[in-house]
Amino acid sequence: MRGRPGYLTLPIVSVLAAIGYVYYTAVFLAVPRWLGLSTAAGVANAAAFTALAAACLATYAVAVRRDPGRVPPGYVPDVEDAESTVHEIKRKSGDLRYCQKCCHYKPPRAHHCRVCKRCVLKMDHHCIWINNCVGHENYKIFLVFVLYAVVASFYAMILIIGSVVHSVPKDEQSGSDSSRTSIIICGVILSPLALALAVLLGWHIYLILQNKTTIEYHEGVRAMWLAEKGGDLYHHPYDLGVYDNLISVLGPNIFCWLCPISNTTGNGLWYRTSYDIPKSTPPM
Repeated sequence: MRGRPGYLTLPIVSVLAAIGYVYYTAVFLAVPRWLGLSTAAGVANAAAFTALAAACLATYAVAVRRDPGRVPPGYVPDVEDAESTVHEIKRKSGDLRYCQKCCHYKPPRAHHCRVCKRCVLKMDHHCIWINNCVGHENYKIFLVFVLYAVVASFYAMILIIGSVVHSVPKDEQSGSDSSRTSIIICGVILSPLALALAVLLGWHIYLILQNKTTIEYHEGVRAMWLAEKGGDLYHHPYDLGVYDNLISVLGPNIFCWLCPISNTTGNGLWYRTSYDIPKSTPPM
């Protein structure tokens, strides 16, 4: 049975259990076996990993609970607005996009989610691991969580490998040899997870640099094929250049780009396009 957005589901419980299991193994098994919790290096690494795990939990909780962005009731696109140089239309009829299920027009980059049963502003995808859509309001939080999770995963792998290869003398170890087996099991489970998270992070960095969502990427592949078939060139209309693309997602303050706060520019109903940039402005 599908859970309602923001509610606990089996995938969410699995993520929380995985975070707890990796944290316990890294801090209470790997660090004592390798560095010892009575040393300055051991305490520093335990504290650093604890802070990183807390950041993962905090950003994950926000990604689960944060609404990705709703279309205001009665929204109607202003086709006569001079600032709105691009209006998305249906591919076949050429009409403005209208959601028959929600009974309202779709803003640019908005899509209907069959799981959430509503339209989501700048929808990227529906993620079962947060039981929520990733959209305009929570995309940055989702990205920062994945970044923290990647760093934590590789940090844990370093602690695990170090505890297996180098360990304190047996008379100084607080546990038995069974801890080594538990550490190895955690490392075997964590290795593919860390790789998958790194690939996911790289994919979304690639999308951000081009100011695309996952949906827009797949739509762009088809649009590019159709354009080349007709002898034309396809250009993603929301690609403003690398720096402006980063600002549109991460916010205008570069010092807050990695902070777990959502400071995305705009209200999700209108977005700048490459057609808004003056012709005299050189591309970045």
